[in-house]
Amino acid sequence: MHEHDRLFIGGEWTAPAGTGVIEVISPHTEEVIGRVPEGTEADIDRAVAAARRAFDHGPWPRMTPAERAEILGRLSAIYAERQQQIADLVTAEMGSPILFSVFGQAAIPQQVLQYYVDLASSYTWEEERPGMLGPVTVTREPVGVVAAIVPWNVPQFTLMLKLAPALIAGCTVVAKPSPETPLDTYLLAEWMIEAGIPEGVVSFVPAGREVGAYLVAHPDVDKVSFTGSTAAGRRIGAVCGERLKRCTLELGGKSAAILLEDADLAATMEGLKMASLMNNGEACAAQTRILAPRSRYDEVADALASMVGSLTVGDPADYSTEIGPLVARRQQERVEGYIRIGQEEGAKLVTGGLSRPRDKGWYVAPTVFADVDNSMRIAREEIFGPVLALIPYEDEADAIRIANDSDYGLGGSVWTADVEHGVQVARRIRTGSCGVNMYVLDPNTPFGGFKNSGIGRELGPEGLAPYLEHKSIPRPA
Repeated sequence: MHEHDRLFIGGEWTAPAGTGVIEVISPHTEEVIGRVPEGTEADIDRAVAAARRAFDHGPWPRMTPAERAEILGRLSAIYAERQQQIADLVTAEMGSPILFSVFGQAAIPQQVLQYYVDLASSYTWEEERPGMLGPVTVTREPVGVVAAIVPWNVPQFTLMLKLAPALIAGCTVVAKPSPETPLDTYLLAEWMIEAGIPEGVVSFVPAGREVGAYLVAHPDVDKVSFTGSTAAGRRIGAVCGERLKRCTLELGGKSAAILLEDADLAATMEGLKMASLMNNGEACAAQTRILAPRSRYDEVADALASMVGSLTVGDPADYSTEIGPLVARRQQERVEGYIRIGQEEGAKLVTGGLSRPRDKGWYVAPTVFADVDNSMRIAREEIFGPVLALIPYEDEADAIRIANDSDYGLGGSVWTADVEHGVQVARRIRTGSCGVNMYVLDPNTPFGGFKNSGIGRELGPEGLAPYLEHKSIPRPA
């Protein structure tokens, strides 16, 4: 059991304002594994006030980027030494297979933090420009108090996409972890205290949607960074637009993996285990539409069914597990609802389905539908589980048309023996990222979406820019 009775507000452990408790339930055993206080609007007020004081009067925004990087470098070193603790904790909280957790829930977040620590020394924080009437100094200054709202599927990764660049920029942060996955932030908070991050700079307030909405609308918050559903992103974007708050929104996806005629099927199937089924399919960038040429359609269908049907489903803490449980019963029921929809729409179920692989735990059998038309709901709506839709195409132009015929535009991939040709195809896909013979998020490069997949970018220098304001200081020649 992970029992906590305090909240991390302004860099200190403080008693919560309310009496509510969040119970963290193992998706594998369906048993309570942790309890933390449920944050309230009063807790948000305290956290935002601490962040406001720290930004307006504290040392953090007034340090040089190098000084901030030194402190965050200590945090990165602690994180690197102890990341197995985070991996184990996230696996227990939300069912991510431990092999994925070690990489995606712990190592990558630490690498993102280290990337921004390193970027501080090379980023152009200030420059001189020749103006029309005289020289101009252009500075980049922190945007202010940041509200960071993160989901349950990759809680440390999505938090670090916001926290690391915001802190390097000199901002202060109030983060709202998802009520499904609050435990990992308690561990991170302990490490922040150890690293010496100053008072008021960071707060973590786990809470539900209503408290999150209160944080977004808070008048002392200057910027909102949100990762989650497109529906929630629309509401947040509307609030921020009305109040002229800066916002970054990383939202949903329904990405396509295009198998070209010359794709190596064995290598492609191995690659799709990660690209399409990462984190039990609970990933916004997962390529859950598989596009195959009609000339090889049956061959691809057999290979995909064989790969998905052979995946090891079980205890997420077991290193042999490839697919673990979904995060909650409601998510299990949602995904099973889409499996029923696929059958009702006339798609052909080739593996998986509604037969649950385990009696206990929120498991769903990894599922493949063939003979899917891109107009079907299972091809258009984000399912967020291990369900793949195999769609035929006539020629390359048709494949590109189908891939782009989506309300979303977050990720994607092209699988081919000709990498250079694959790059040319990737250029024609209207998404924020599109891999060739792989799919990975690199800390050096921007990540975000087109269309309903969001606004703005995270990662890379592009991920630092939204936490900065530009100021021009002209002077006489």
